[in-house]
Amino acid sequence: MNTSDSLKTESKNLFNLISKNWEELDDSLKTKIIKIWKVLTYKWQLQVLFNLPFLLWLVLDKSFPKVHKFDTTILNYLNLPDWALSFIGFGQ
Repeated sequence: MNTSDSLKTESKNLFNLISKNWEELDDSLKTKIIKIWKVLTYKWQLQVLFNLPFLLWLVLDKSFPKVHKFDTTILNYLNLPDWALSFIGFGQ
């Protein structure tokens, strides 16, 4: 059975293996691999950049729940007809 310690050592060993292999590569091969990786991840970077405002909005939405509390007494002060309230979503 895998314990948390054994899983951590396996991930460390994998990371060590990757880093060791990376260090053993020639500089020309490293630059080629880096260029290929940049081309592959270019659209991913753009996607993250485009989705960042929505992610920020989601984090702020989850961290401040008081924003979602709505005081329905304001609707009573407006004296709106029932058909207008049903458009807003507060109809009977």
